[in-house]
Amino acid sequence: MTKPLLVAFDGPAASGKGTLASVIAADYGLPFLDTGLLYRAAGHLAHVRQIDPALAASLIDAETLADEALRGREAGERASRVAAIPEVRAALFKYQQDFANQPSGAVLDGRDIGTVIAPHAPVKLFVTARPEIRAHRRWLQLVKLNPALTEAEVLDDIRIRDERDSSRSSAPLEKAADALLLDTSDLGIDAAIATARSLVKSRL
Repeated sequence: MTKPLLVAFDGPAASGKGTLASVIAADYGLPFLDTGLLYRAAGHLAHVRQIDPALAASLIDAETLADEALRGREAGERASRVAAIPEVRAALFKYQQDFANQPSGAVLDGRDIGTVIAPHAPVKLFVTARPEIRAHRRWLQLVKLNPALTEAEVLDDIRIRDERDSSRSSAPLEKAADALLLDTSDLGIDAAIATARSLVKSRL
């Protein structure tokens, strides 16, 4: 019997991992989970309802995850802050593991998929890019909603999030020892997708 295909994508903010993960999920007909959205939802709920972030994490549902406010700059900043709280990570751990271990297989993207959530995944990719490149990409997304936003502000946000994600005591952002590295700094979207597809196939 063939084992279910489980693919783990990790990497820093705006590296392109979400886009690549969604493409791979579609290629193989697998369910896809953007785990960063869970942390955005926890941070957003905690702020809106003025409740403990760990409690907010336990209240996440499909309606919460569909909120467009989760796509904004503020939600990203709150996500990075609450993701450093061990109790929040613990509250979301089972949800992510259950998703990863379903019989159909799955694709997940986040910061600790290959190291903590699904270290047994047979295919792991660590997607990264230079901070300036990632800041430019994120600014192009966010400036549509906030025309006054500068690229320098976004770069500052990216660097702060990188430091916070990499230095937290609970499940820090790091490349799994057996993960394949994909640097998208100098790749257009088509080239990045083609490279990701090739790397996944190399592990199958």
